[in-house]
Amino acid sequence: MNNSGYTKRAFIIGTICSLIIGLWVPFSEGYLQGSYMAIDFTTGAAIFLFFVLVFGVNILLKLVNKNYGLNPRELLTIYIMMIIACTIPTMGLTFYWLPMMPAAFYYATPENKWAEILQPHIKGWLTPRDPLVLKYFYEGAPRGTGVPWGAWIMPLFFWTLFLVALYFVMICMMVILRKQWVEKERLIFPLVQLPVEMAQEEENKIIPPLFKNKLMWIGFIVTSIIGTINGLHHYFHFFPQIKIESSITMFRNTVALPFRLSFPMMGFTYLIPTNLSFSLWFFALLSYIQQGIMNITGYTINELGIPYLNLPVINHQGIGAIVVLVLMCLWLARKQLRDVFSKAIGKGKNIDDSKEMLSYPVAFWGMIAGLIFMGIWLCLSGMPWVAVILFLFFMFVLFIGITRIVCEGGVAYIRGPACAAGPVVSGLGSSILGPIGLTSLAFTLIYSGDTRTFVMGSAANGLKITEERERNRPLFWAMMIAVIITMVSSVYITLKLAYQYGGINLNTWFFQGGPIYPFRFAAERIQNPTPPHPGSIMWMAIGAGVMWFLTFMHHRFLWWPLHPLGYPTGGIYMVRIIWISIFAAWLIKFVVLRYGGPKLYKDLRPLFLGLILGQFTISGIWLIIDWIVGGQGNMLFWI
Repeated sequence: MNNSGYTKRAFIIGTICSLIIGLWVPFSEGYLQGSYMAIDFTTGAAIFLFFVLVFGVNILLKLVNKNYGLNPRELLTIYIMMIIACTIPTMGLTFYWLPMMPAAFYYATPENKWAEILQPHIKGWLTPRDPLVLKYFYEGAPRGTGVPWGAWIMPLFFWTLFLVALYFVMICMMVILRKQWVEKERLIFPLVQLPVEMAQEEENKIIPPLFKNKLMWIGFIVTSIIGTINGLHHYFHFFPQIKIESSITMFRNTVALPFRLSFPMMGFTYLIPTNLSFSLWFFALLSYIQQGIMNITGYTINELGIPYLNLPVINHQGIGAIVVLVLMCLWLARKQLRDVFSKAIGKGKNIDDSKEMLSYPVAFWGMIAGLIFMGIWLCLSGMPWVAVILFLFFMFVLFIGITRIVCEGGVAYIRGPACAAGPVVSGLGSSILGPIGLTSLAFTLIYSGDTRTFVMGSAANGLKITEERERNRPLFWAMMIAVIITMVSSVYITLKLAYQYGGINLNTWFFQGGPIYPFRFAAERIQNPTPPHPGSIMWMAIGAGVMWFLTFMHHRFLWWPLHPLGYPTGGIYMVRIIWISIFAAWLIKFVVLRYGGPKLYKDLRPLFLGLILGQFTISGIWLIIDWIVGGQGNMLFWI
């Protein structure tokens, strides 16, 4: 048997699972409006399906015949395809892609004047324009009409070219950085530890060791019971609802401090070093204090609205901090980057890249070619060259920075402090972009705006999973198959649902609030041109300076208590919401290590893995129940 894990059956099962995710997730999050299973790096749909596969299907196959069962490497290949698939169907791409494309036409009104301000600057190949096609997409088509595929084919084709190039560049970048992060720095990659444990097997044993651990089942049962009771409450109100969130107000009632338990985040936080988990909740609390001081003093930088920039001063600091984070990562990886470049230009013949899923020349030149193609595409869409260069810089800095935070800090609920369009407008000013450039920039929010998951992060986790394999070239094709299959299937089911039920009757944010957001931003900037904003630039510089100081202290002094990763992370919306979950896991681990030592920490580890597994298993089960009984709005899990 092929022990590499890249077998025909692993690819077939991984493809089927990717197809299931592409069809099931948009249906459950769009039509059923139930628990979110694929909007974050937790990739809940992958964990649920992997549980079914490992603890259900694979055990049955082994009971029939030992040789029928999938080996651990095959199972993990399938899991990698599933986590890649989870980045596509909803918040990662499709639920922003399809509703945003035509939003400037459907949501145009005499009051917002989008017909005069925006529509003349939108290239014909970017979106469908037929009013009836758009009306039916958002409001539902008459019975028997179906999806007008002809109107969608051209824009989908041109967008697909760009998006495939984007995902290819992401994968190339992770190939280039893999050795540095995985082998040299030995990052923890907390998000891969659960599936790796689930896939392990004992010789001549059918059930994986994790599923024999009583503590794992205790954690599993705790989250399952809470989910079951809340699921029953949705249908039968005489069942009590177990609330896991509350808040208090501070700073003259101008700031609400939330207390929300996120069991998956508690599980992931338990796996990271205590100085890092301490810094995550410490800087989150510090951001609330900073917000409160600004609220009661009335301080503001008076900048026109930037998409997803909820706290301008704090978020601009985060942008500067992430720029420094990425530059420091690249500085630490300078030898690895030199090796990659030498191999790419044919000089590093002794440099070994046999373990990589792409050779270094392919990864390097593929990245360059992909970036050039993306730049040309953006220029053709109407963006000026200077804005294209700055936009691509900030977009990939944010992608790499967030990926680093995910891989090192296990922060599964995260997005950038702002979208890449924000620092472009703040730094260049909107005047230099002009109406056509701003309109083009609005479309970039489809793939670089409120994205809480993307291919780069899951690809990095996949590369960690396969670190012990000697031959990984087939992994690239596994990832690309997952991307293509999920793109096609999620686009298909989303269009079918929209034309059958009407997009505005599906998920409210994705089909109403979200699509309006980027074009409102562009229209405001066109009507009110602005120069570069000194306040924004100043706070970015302050954030960069603080991040450099924290990084310097962290690397120079062992006694320094603050990990620099907490600073750019603490001001991000999702982390601020679940700070108490991070605090609770930090406190438990701190006490465990202090009074029980590493042994007790290791013994309790399955308990926290069970919290993660139980949350997504019960959420997946209730989505199936909701589908069978026709229930909607039964959201057991959001973050």
